[in-house]
Amino acid sequence: MKIDPSIGKTPGLGVSATPAPTKPLEASSIARNQTATVQMSGQFQQLERQVGGGSFDAQKVQSIKNAIAEGRFQVDASKVADGLLSSVRDLIRTNSRSA
Repeated sequence: MKIDPSIGKTPGLGVSATPAPTKPLEASSIARNQTATVQMSGQFQQLERQVGGGSFDAQKVQSIKNAIAEGRFQVDASKVADGLLSSVRDLIRTNSRSA
């Protein structure tokens, strides 16, 4: 079966080889004077406390990247399984409380 690339040639589909021209975005004076306020949910705040604010060890990340690139990174399947089971237990516990 031969695939025909004629869909790009079909009139009325709005398919073209050249991208549509873009206009630069201009902020209105109203938008420039307003400030956005974001409120995080209680669940997000709890998660952030548990994780520790999202900090990580950049040196450790780099050493893991190097180990992967060099083919010496070993995945400990039992640790992965334990972590997965722990997450599932937490989810079940959380869902049973909210029900």
